Amino acid sequence: MASLDAASDLKQTPLYDLHVELGARMVPFAGYAMPVQYKAGIMTEHLHTRSRAGLFDVSHMGQAFLIGPDHETTAKALEALTPSNFVELGLGRQRYTVLLNDEGGIIDDLMVTRSVSPEDDGRLMLVVNAARKEVDYAHFRAKLPVNVRLEVVQDRALIAVQGPEAVAAVAAHAPKAAELGFMCAASMEFDGIDCHVARAGYTGEDGVEMSVPAGAAEAIARALLADDRVAPVGLGARDSLRLEAGLCLYGHDIDETTSPVEGAITFCMQKRRREEGGFPGAERIQAELKSGPGRVRVGLRLEGKAPAREGAGIRLEDGTPIGTVTSGGFAPSVKAPIAMGYVAAGHAAPGTRLNLIVRGRELPAVVSEMPFVPNNYFRKNKS
Repeated sequence: MASLDAASDLKQTPLYDLHVELGARMVPFAGYAMPVQYKAGIMTEHLHTRSRAGLFDVSHMGQAFLIGPDHETTAKALEALTPSNFVELGLGRQRYTVLLNDEGGIIDDLMVTRSVSPEDDGRLMLVVNAARKEVDYAHFRAKLPVNVRLEVVQDRALIAVQGPEAVAAVAAHAPKAAELGFMCAASMEFDGIDCHVARAGYTGEDGVEMSVPAGAAEAIARALLADDRVAPVGLGARDSLRLEAGLCLYGHDIDETTSPVEGAITFCMQKRRREEGGFPGAERIQAELKSGPGRVRVGLRLEGKAPAREGAGIRLEDGTPIGTVTSGGFAPSVKAPIAMGYVAAGHAAPGTRLNLIVRGRELPAVVSEMPFVPNNYFRKNKS
C-alpha cells in the first residue's frame, strides 16, 4: 500500500506527506507511520547509499537535553547512569553510550553531544531510540539529581544523510558541514535555516544527522532530494545497511538483559570509567571485562543463499545448542546472507563453523569478523 490510513492512531513525522508523495510503502514502526521502502526498492536504496547518498527520515527518534548549572555537573549526572566518560568530552564532540539498569543491562543506546559553544555549557544533547524514548525519559527524571533536569524537544525533526557523497550534498547548502570531523557537531545554517548537524550515522558510511525545525524539514528534504546524488531511503535498507556495518538494533541485538561486554560495544566505555566504575551494574561489567562474559555477540556468514532471521537457533556441528540469532537477512553489498547473534563465549572465535536452525533445517555458517563491509567513516579527527 502507498500509505496508511490517516485516521489511524499512528503518529506522523513532519515528512509524512513527502513520503506518501514519493510513493513510499508506509508501515507502523515504534508508534509512527514510517517508510519501509520507496519505488526503487530496498536493494537499490541500499546500494545507492553505499555508492552515493541516501536520505533517511529519523524524526521518530527522541531528542532531548540534560541541563545543569555547568558542564561538570551535567556530565557527572550522566556518568552516574552510563559507563562513558562525559566529563572530558570536548566542545562540539559526540559520543555513543548506553543507559544501564542496576544489573548492568542496557535500557537503551543513545548519542550524546556537547555543544561547540562554551555559552551552552551545562547542556548535553541526547538522541534516543524511538521505541524507548518514554522509558528513557522516565528513567532520567527518576534518577537525575535535583540540579540537573531533562528537557524534551518537541518541535524538531531529524534527517540523516548517509553515503560517500552525503557530506558534499549537504555542504552545498550548509558549507560548514564539510568542516566537521567524525563524531563532531555544530550549529549552522542550511539555506538560511538554523540546524544542528553531527557527522555521524548508522550505516557504516560517512554522513551527517541533522536536527532541524519541524516546520522546515520538508523544505530541507526537498532541497537535498533535488540533488541527483541523494535518494530517499526507508527502514528496510536502513536495517540491511546497519547489519552489514555490524551495528546493534535495540530490542534485537541488545536489551535490558544484555551488558555492553556481551554486546561487544565496550568501545563506549573509556579507560577511566572501566577502571573507576561508579555506574549501574559496574560489578558485573567490570567482572566481564576482566574474565570475559559467558556469551558474546558475533557476526555470522551463511554458506548458502537462504537467510536466517531473528530467533533462529545456533548449534555446533554436533548439534549442541550454543546461542540464538538476533538479526539476519540478505546483505546486498556482500551478495550473501549474513546475521548476528549471541553464542557461548568459547565458540565465538572467527572461523568457528556452526549451523543455524531455520524451519528445522540446518544452514551451515561461520563466525565472521564485523563489520561485514569496511566502515567508511570520515577520520580527520578521532573520537
